[in-house]
Amino acid sequence: MFKKNYGRSSSFGKPNFGKPNFRRGAGFGKRGNNYRNNSQPISISRFVCKAQPVTDIKPYESEYQFVDFLINDHLKKNISKKGYVSPTPIQDKVIPLVLNGSDVVGVANTGTGKTAAFLIPLINKVLANPNEKVLIVVPTRELASQINAEFMDFRGILKIFSACCVGGMPIRQQISSLRQTHNFVIGTPGRLKDLTNREVIKLSAFGTIVLDEADRMLDMGFIDDMRFIMSKMANTRQTLLFSATITSAIDKLINEFLREPINILVKTSEIPRNIDQDVVKTKRGEEKIDALYNLLSQPDFNKVLIFGRTKNGVEELFKLLIRRGFKAEAIHGDKNQPNRQRALSMFKSDRSQILVATDVAARGLDIPNVSHVINYDIPATYKDYIHRIGRTGRADKVGKALTFVD
Repeated sequence: MFKKNYGRSSSFGKPNFGKPNFRRGAGFGKRGNNYRNNSQPISISRFVCKAQPVTDIKPYESEYQFVDFLINDHLKKNISKKGYVSPTPIQDKVIPLVLNGSDVVGVANTGTGKTAAFLIPLINKVLANPNEKVLIVVPTRELASQINAEFMDFRGILKIFSACCVGGMPIRQQISSLRQTHNFVIGTPGRLKDLTNREVIKLSAFGTIVLDEADRMLDMGFIDDMRFIMSKMANTRQTLLFSATITSAIDKLINEFLREPINILVKTSEIPRNIDQDVVKTKRGEEKIDALYNLLSQPDFNKVLIFGRTKNGVEELFKLLIRRGFKAEAIHGDKNQPNRQRALSMFKSDRSQILVATDVAARGLDIPNVSHVINYDIPATYKDYIHRIGRTGRADKVGKALTFVD
């Protein structure tokens, strides 16, 4: 299906990761040295890799500067205020294509600036035509809120508006927001479908749709909601799809939803080379939790994201850390959206040292300056591992990822 291939890349990989064979039980359980799924084990060796110094990585030479793009001058000023000068590879390749009205498939490592790659040209599209409406569909509430915040940064004082529509928040407030002037709707599939069925959102009025983190939406079982949304939109729409990976399921989705898309691949490797990866083995007679305490007490562990497997386990670990005097927060599916947003805000603004999370935090979130990612529980698949540790080592900084093994 992929006829065109732009950017600096290798071919699309199609890993086949199955379900893990966990023991039953809440909390943090023990694992064996080979973490098995239906098709192949994940060897401990895949969790160990020395980071390549950033100075050894040749910097990307962009074809454009932001001032070169054919976009609104006020938007250029807002971009400049954010400190943007040279586009990242995904921005450099995607922005001109979106401005030209093309359907685009974008595949890039996490933390590469893809949100700006679609927001900048789409804001310009709305400025050129105030009747234009843009729908941005994402898998999680946190990512929707993050994109909405970035939209407002790029918008500045320009008179264009958005509505953020996600589950777990009062629907009446979102209905009220949708009844006011707006050009952008950013939301999760289930809530968008609900609002469409209530006839609050008229999808046929939207000329552009962005499917962000499409692979994650498939993983979370949103395919029927996505098909419902797409079926209500005009056939002449512009469709942009972004994914960290291309699998057969994503390929099928592209064939179904996009028209002659131009494919941009700027992934250089599964894992950024500036992430230092290692394992943590507990010493004889040492409890796993004590080994974690010892790590977190070291001065360089200043902003740490810890991943656990279950909601109960994450909450239990969070409370243990609080009792030990650490400044910690937690996010998982049992926390309501205001509490999840508060926890993220505390961690992002460095008012807490530690964020303990289930995999809900592993996709799409842009959390600056995370010094360490710790896999207190081994992830379900190697793909999940990649997305977890991608929270560190962002913006060409060296990050560290540690995985507890028995």
